Amino acid sequence: MSRRAAGATSTSLTPRQLWARARGTLVLLAVLLLGGVLLATVRSADHGGYLDPRSVDPSGGRAVAELLRAQGVTVDVADSLTEATAATGADTTLLVTAPDLLTDDQQSTLYGAMTRSAGRTVLLGAGLPSVGTLAPGIETSVGTTVSTLEPGCTLPAATRAGSVELGGERYRTGTATADACYLSDGLPTLVRLPGPGTADTVLLGSPQLLTNKRLAQQGNASLALQLLGSRPHLVWYLPSLTDVPADPEAADDPTGAFLDLVPSGWLWGTLQLTVAALLAALWRGRRLGPLVTEQLPVAVRASEATEGRARLYRKADARDRAATVLRTATRTRIAPLLGVPSKDAHTSGLLLPALSVRLPDDAGHRDLLFGPAPADDTALIRLADQLDALEREVRTS
Repeated sequence: MSRRAAGATSTSLTPRQLWARARGTLVLLAVLLLGGVLLATVRSADHGGYLDPRSVDPSGGRAVAELLRAQGVTVDVADSLTEATAATGADTTLLVTAPDLLTDDQQSTLYGAMTRSAGRTVLLGAGLPSVGTLAPGIETSVGTTVSTLEPGCTLPAATRAGSVELGGERYRTGTATADACYLSDGLPTLVRLPGPGTADTVLLGSPQLLTNKRLAQQGNASLALQLLGSRPHLVWYLPSLTDVPADPEAADDPTGAFLDLVPSGWLWGTLQLTVAALLAALWRGRRLGPLVTEQLPVAVRASEATEGRARLYRKADARDRAATVLRTATRTRIAPLLGVPSKDAHTSGLLLPALSVRLPDDAGHRDLLFGPAPADDTALIRLADQLDALEREVRTS
């Protein structure tokens, strides 16, 4: 056998052919991976989220955060409810940018921290899903568009700020101690609820006055600085859909702890890459039509195929299968010589009586043609010799 045949078949792909077929997919995966890394790097650098105090985008809140720091207020960002509630205190203002994203349990946890902190809590755009828990006694009404509104109240922060751009949620107050400011169609868009001691809660119908884009307009900056800078410490809480309540049972799960360290964008990107890889596999493996027969580049002799199959049987100790193949082939060849139809060649009740008529002196035909599997290789070789002898005897009788 030649060296080429021993190493690989003639139809095996060369390394160059494999590279030519796979390079397009590999280049595409490399581009997607590089793009994901660059996007994650850029986003992690800018923090371009809505009302994020680290974002310089028009919808970010970095401008007001920098002004507060210039006045000596410490600004800390909290991305989870646990961080936000742990940082509350009498000298702290807690700003919640999207309270409607919190679940019922999270709202109850937050309200408990608000009542215990003796500090200020500012809720931006609190609507029907959250106002009932976080601001008891307050009801919401149909929202309105953001417009320039006058204070219309005696709250010092509002009277000093003057006209500001407010709107969004409107509130109905059921207590006379609440400050209701910046009325829109008779309902306030800013409400301050005094709490026990020095604690209070401020509801702003719209958070847009805190954005970089609108901070410099009207009295927006003045109102924002007074509401958020009344305490020396500001906790800027950014709720999100990924801010799930802490599960004590998950603390002992190393897999869950590891996944918590992976940014959600990377998990989503991995899912997209997996789907893309599956689609690419389906595209590469698609059938373009019926199979086309083609002549093999080399001719394999029957003896070589037989020897190869025999080696496989020997390697697997499949003497039963080898014996079955030998007996089946012998029965198929002698049946026409005995006058037995081919379809009945493997039925002992039809083949053995015809064989007994031709060879009446041998009573061991049943064990030879339909017997058990050989016990060892020697018995298998003996069976092959006996089958050859039987076939020669049938042909010459």
